[in-house]
Amino acid sequence: MTEPEFDRYASSYRQLHAENVRITGESPDYFAEYKAIHAARLARGRLPAPRILDYGCGIGNSTGFLLRHFPGCEVAGTDPSGASLDIARARTPGARFEPMQGDSIPFEPGHFGLAFVSCVLHHVPHDRHASVLSALRRVLAPGGWLLVYEHNPLNPLTVRAVESCEFDRAAVLIGARALRQAVAAAGFAAPATRYVVFFPRPLSFLRWSEPMLSWLPLGAQYCIAARK
Repeated sequence: MTEPEFDRYASSYRQLHAENVRITGESPDYFAEYKAIHAARLARGRLPAPRILDYGCGIGNSTGFLLRHFPGCEVAGTDPSGASLDIARARTPGARFEPMQGDSIPFEPGHFGLAFVSCVLHHVPHDRHASVLSALRRVLAPGGWLLVYEHNPLNPLTVRAVESCEFDRAAVLIGARALRQAVAAAGFAAPATRYVVFFPRPLSFLRWSEPMLSWLPLGAQYCIAARK
């Protein structure tokens, strides 16, 4: 995840993403809001501080939905791409956006009640994951939540979508077990895996059952949830 890489895609990101997920019958907004709703179900009302970090926020696809589904909370986004942040500021004026340098997060220790990380780490070299997770832990308040959403490499349709996506060409997917172990090694308590996003739009009548399928490693994505 480098500044030049995502500066290059900032203006075309929404269109490229929409083309990539068209096979599901949904738009990028569906998936962004899905994860904001999932995060709210897990953590809303139980944050030790009313502030949320959208880490690797890009052009702000998730930021507005976090504001919507965590009413009363401040939301801040950070990303290494200045061009992406310019778009995010225009889209979501109610949030704060700050540029990120390397793995450093530009906020004081203990500032946030929740760190939300949506499909970011597969763009980060795996040997830097420990540094990123340590930085996230630093800016969380005691008892704060870490929610990391990633593509599931066990789902063949997900793998196909990633391999065909222009801005994912350098991505390396991460298995849920490996990421859970990395989160634990960074000092987070009781990391747990929940699988999400099971049914495309033609099967949307089955989506009511998705919370009961969170144990099944066939979801298109998964969430690692842990506490500081």
